[in-house]
Amino acid sequence: MLIMRGTIRFPEFTANVDVSAPLSGIVGLFGPSGHGKTTLLRLASGLERGTDCYVEHDGEIWQDDRNGIFVPPHKRRIGFVFQDSRLFPHLSAGGNLDYAAKRANPGRADPTRGQIVDMLDLAPLLHRRVEELSGGEAQRVAIGRALVSRPRLLLMDEPLSSLDIRRKMEILPYIERVREEMDIPVLYVTHSLDELSRLADHVLLIRNGGVAAEGSVPEVMQRMDLGPMLGRFEAGVILEGPVLAQDADYAMTDLAIGNQVLRMPNIDAEPGTMVRIRVRARDVSIAIEEPAGLSIRNALRARISDIVLEDGAFAEILLDLDGFGLRARVTRESVALLKLEAGMNVYALIKSSAIDRRLIPGGGKRRI
Repeated sequence: MLIMRGTIRFPEFTANVDVSAPLSGIVGLFGPSGHGKTTLLRLASGLERGTDCYVEHDGEIWQDDRNGIFVPPHKRRIGFVFQDSRLFPHLSAGGNLDYAAKRANPGRADPTRGQIVDMLDLAPLLHRRVEELSGGEAQRVAIGRALVSRPRLLLMDEPLSSLDIRRKMEILPYIERVREEMDIPVLYVTHSLDELSRLADHVLLIRNGGVAAEGSVPEVMQRMDLGPMLGRFEAGVILEGPVLAQDADYAMTDLAIGNQVLRMPNIDAEPGTMVRIRVRARDVSIAIEEPAGLSIRNALRARISDIVLEDGAFAEILLDLDGFGLRARVTRESVALLKLEAGMNVYALIKSSAIDRRLIPGGGKRRI
C-alpha cells in the first residue's frame, strides 16, 4: 500500500491529502485538470514538499515530517514517465537506457535491459538520436529508461497526452505489456476515460487534492453520483465476460454477459478468454418491448435500477443486466413517453459498432 497524508497548497485551493493506493497492477488517478493528480505523483516521488506530510511505501516510511524523516528521490527507487519523454538529447536512445541501467536498483535482479528492449520493441531505435524519434517512439524509450532502472514503483504522468490518436493507439499495447509482464505497480495519471477503462485495474477519482471515490474501474464507472467528474458525454460502464464463439463469416464475436449474449466486432481471442468492454451511456437505448427489424444486434433483457432526471433535456438510467450495471443516457421526454420507472423490465439496445473492447490481462480462460 502507498499511503500519502498531509497538506498541499495549490494555486486555487489548499488540500488535505489522505490517499491510500494499492500496490498492484495499474492504479489510475483520474479527475479534472488542476485538482492535484500530478502533485500526488510528485509527493510520492519526493519531488513535492507539503506541510506535515507522511508518505509510506509498502511499510517503509519515505517521509514523516513530524519525526524528521525524508528519503530523497534517488533513494526511493521510483521510475517516472512524464508527459514529454525528457530523454537526454546528447545521448542516443540506447545511451538513455544505458544511463539508467548504470543507476539501477541493485536490490532487483529482473528484468534485464534485453528483456525490456524486446518487450517495447526498442531494438530498431537504439542507435538513433533523440531528435530522430517520433513522439510515440520517444515515449517508448522513456518507458524503457524508467524500467531499466529496476524501480519499485512506476509513476506515469499522462504519458500519452502529447501524442495524436494514431500514436496513442500504437503505444497503448506496450503499456499493457508492462502491466502483463512486469511485477511493478504503476500509478497512472490520466484525464482520458478511454485510457482509464483500457489500462487501469483500480481507480482513484481525484478532486481538490483528495480522493472523491475509489474502487475497481467497473464499480466506479457505474456510479450515478459521479457523472460530473466522469463527464456526461463520455460516461458509461465496463462489462467483463468470456468469449463464447467467433463468427468468421461476418467478423463478429459473441461475448457472454451474465446469461445473455452480446455481439460485437471481432476480437482475436479463443472461446473462454475473458474480455473487458466499455459501453458508453450515450450508445445505449431502451425499448419497453422486444424489438424487431433493427440494425442494432444487441437487445438485452434488463431491469431499471434508478433514474436521475437532469435539469436540461437528458436523464441517466442505471440498468441491472444480469448483475452487471449498465447506464443509458436518454431524454427526459423519452422517460415520460415510455413511462419508465425503477423496477421496470426493459430491453437495452447496444450498437455493436460503438463497443470498445480489450482482452483482460491474466484473465485467461474460464469454463463456460
